[in-house]
Amino acid sequence: MTNTEHGPAPAAAPDAAPEAAVPARRDWAWAHLRTPIGPLLLAATREGLVQVVFHADERKARRALARLEYAFGGPPLPEIPHLATAAAELARYFAGELRTFTVPLDWSLSGGFNARVLHALADGVAYGSVVGYQDLADRVGEPGAARAVGAAMGSNPLPVVVPCHRVVASDGGIGGFGGGLETKRLLLALEGVLPAPLF
Repeated sequence: MTNTEHGPAPAAAPDAAPEAAVPARRDWAWAHLRTPIGPLLLAATREGLVQVVFHADERKARRALARLEYAFGGPPLPEIPHLATAAAELARYFAGELRTFTVPLDWSLSGGFNARVLHALADGVAYGSVVGYQDLADRVGEPGAARAVGAAMGSNPLPVVVPCHRVVASDGGIGGFGGGLETKRLLLALEGVLPAPLF
């Protein structure tokens, strides 16, 4: 299930300072996982699952791997223990056998307000339930930040595991989704929030 191919060498950030700005090396690995919502690219560090990329065809995977290689200061390893755990748990989730993920998460690709919102989502919105953007803003003590909550969902580096698909519009619509609305509908149907598609 894990891939050992390395992505392309990362390009230097356009306005990066010489060597001082190069990120410190961190161990990481990646894998492709085939799912009912299309291929996912999973990446993990020794701290935990760090990224999930939707619709990870060859082109999108190559771009994601180049970004990760730059962020972590070098090419991936063949394997990281948390990667196998994440892949196994996601397979069980899509088979309807798992409702709560236990794989450790590495939050290093998120920060500030976005991280606060994503933590509140991960900790407080269970399988089979939904939350509104405004309610999530209230939960993090920022009642005027419903739009910013939407932006935080779009920044989520760990979709499915950190369930941004469970955040819906206050008017009863399902709201937006970085993985596409059809993907959001399928995830909500899997969790019993929406009826399963007929075809």
